[in-house]
Amino acid sequence: MESQFAAKKVTVFVGETDRHDGHSAYQAVVSMLHAEGIAGASATRGILGYGGSGRTHSAHLLDIAEDLPVAVVFVDTAEAVDRILPKLGELVDTGLVTIEDVTAIRYSVD
Repeated sequence: MESQFAAKKVTVFVGETDRHDGHSAYQAVVSMLHAEGIAGASATRGILGYGGSGRTHSAHLLDIAEDLPVAVVFVDTAEAVDRILPKLGELVDTGLVTIEDVTAIRYSVD
């Protein structure tokens, strides 16, 4: 079975070493999303990137791989995203959040 719906895709960009209450910021974000009933989220570790500081972070073998970029991505309804945004602001001290309008297609067996 296939269902199509309007949704929002949210990407939260943080550094691997960013912290919140003793946990990594990306873990705190994913845990909050799960607790708030968001259907799913993925945290992906980058191999190369830079942010507001302008300093490049790399996973190259010759570089010291510290503070690599991490992106947490989730897709849900506009209402769910609007409900979650204030909670994201409490968890992310430094980072960037992008929000895009998307069309989602859900496949399921019914």
